[in-house]
Amino acid sequence: MSKKKIERIGKRPAGPSQADISKVIDKLIVRLWETINDLESIEPSPSRFFRVAIFGSSRITRGGALFEEVKTLAAHLSDMGCDIVTGGGPGLMEAANEGAKQGSLHTKTRSFGLTIQLPFENSPNPYVDRVTAHRTFFSRLHHFARMSNAYVVFPGGIGTGLEVFMIWQLLQVKHLVSRPLVFMDQMWQGLINWTRDEMVSRKLCNPEDLDLVSVAHTMDEAVEIIRKAKDDFDQQLKTGIVAARIRP
Repeated sequence: MSKKKIERIGKRPAGPSQADISKVIDKLIVRLWETINDLESIEPSPSRFFRVAIFGSSRITRGGALFEEVKTLAAHLSDMGCDIVTGGGPGLMEAANEGAKQGSLHTKTRSFGLTIQLPFENSPNPYVDRVTAHRTFFSRLHHFARMSNAYVVFPGGIGTGLEVFMIWQLLQVKHLVSRPLVFMDQMWQGLINWTRDEMVSRKLCNPEDLDLVSVAHTMDEAVEIIRKAKDDFDQQLKTGIVAARIRP
């Protein structure tokens, strides 16, 4: 056997290229979400529990007026029979989970934390009854949308804005139905004004898309919006026509 032949036999075949690996990963991601959608479609029954997601900044410190406001609202909602869902971290998330604990003293409501792995948030706050740890924002956002029946938004930054627009769009395209999205604090009025002045005026969204959100100027207004949604939920639960949490 010639030397050239020996060298050819001994040479290892080239491995898959980076482009090939990326294609495989993309296909697996698509299949994963198709599987999730399939599981959503065969969900045996809707939840019997009305859950409210509370979004807001992790940078708000304990003892401030906003921290206390969130805690008080969560306590009211928990006492009303609502489970509370947050990102499970510090700041306003901790305020909501703490308030939920206080409000659940006479009820069987629970407090959920959907955490995300971040270098500056190492552990969930101590007031969460049940923690679900997510590695990606994609799965976490889907979890928020899936398990919550209403959403209350307090002041927050880019992360809170991401959560807001995710829920707003799902309501817009009717992948979520009959879910209140309630803005607290005047800062969100600016977002609604901008949406109307820039998006609606340019026909980039419809005027009725603004009707999908509510602005509560007081805590009592927010509680009443949630109370009405919960009353409707409870009535539908009795008649067995509660809608699926999120359409695939």
